[in-house]
Amino acid sequence: MNITNCTTEASVAVRPKTITEKMLICMTLVVITTLTTLLNLAVIMAICTTKKLHQPANYLICSLAVTDLLVAVLVMPLSIMYIVMDHWKLGYFICEVWLSVDMTCCTCSILHLCVIALDRYWAITNAIEYARKRTAKRAALMILTVWTISIFISMPPLFWRSHRRLSPPPSQCTIQHDHVIYTIYSTLGAFYIPLTLILILYYRIYHAAKSLYQKRGSSRHLSNRSTDSQNSFASCKLTQTFCVSDFSTSDPTIEFEKFHASIRIPPFDSDLDHPGERQQISSTRERKAARILGLILGAFILSWLPFFIKELIVGLSIYTVSSEVADFLTWLGYVNSLINPLLYTSFNEDFKLAFKKLIRCREHT
Repeated sequence: MNITNCTTEASVAVRPKTITEKMLICMTLVVITTLTTLLNLAVIMAICTTKKLHQPANYLICSLAVTDLLVAVLVMPLSIMYIVMDHWKLGYFICEVWLSVDMTCCTCSILHLCVIALDRYWAITNAIEYARKRTAKRAALMILTVWTISIFISMPPLFWRSHRRLSPPPSQCTIQHDHVIYTIYSTLGAFYIPLTLILILYYRIYHAAKSLYQKRGSSRHLSNRSTDSQNSFASCKLTQTFCVSDFSTSDPTIEFEKFHASIRIPPFDSDLDHPGERQQISSTRERKAARILGLILGAFILSWLPFFIKELIVGLSIYTVSSEVADFLTWLGYVNSLINPLLYTSFNEDFKLAFKKLIRCREHT
């Protein structure tokens, strides 16, 4: 977000970029912007054109893709122009719109990750009851809440920036860090509180999944003693073991359980009679869940944490950074909009099939 591009007035002047440097920077950022646009468009089209993906959990992912697409289309191109030209040439009004859209969309993208984590937490810890509550209307309400919070976080600067109309038009388009209270308010609301919530939720998701894997191992062992697979499946649901039919298959933490959507275990599967084998299977699943959650959390933290640390230390007048550092941290955050469509769809076989279908359709046109 473009509090991202900011440097304080005390920043030291830097050497102008050479033509070669500007071309390399421009090409790199254009590639990032293009990939972000295409990947998020692919997610949106896959969900819209594939009936199997018309599920409330996927509506949240679609809304995230729309938000990240807005970052790529409305925010990134103007940022590229500003970085390459070193001056703002589009006037006061466009500057105000750009800054507001930048902050709103980036905040909204981060908050979407929160509601997706919350949705998955409810789905895995209260599966049977939440399956009834997990509706399109509920997803729409969550999306509306996210956008409302984002607007309340990003809009306050408009009230004091509106009194700074300059003539001639400004050559810089930045948000100055001259309101310490707002800096703390915006960074807490846009990142630090969501980060804390996401860490807590995924920690609990992992431990709930671990517990369910262990229970499922026990239920599988017991199901070998019975010839009634329907009773085994009922037992699985009652004990809330990890049955995928109770969850959205868009959840990467459970996608790899898809082949076990129902209990189909031979009555006398000798492999499952060995506790060591069951423990090994459970451990493998736990490691895979941990790896997937680690990717999701790692990408988010590495993308946005450096930027928001910079925002605090600059906003609190602890330290100033050069425009090059500020721009790099800004785009590091923007890259999260490129990573999101990869992380939230790559572990889902339904999404993979939908993407292949889109590619085949494109080849035939």
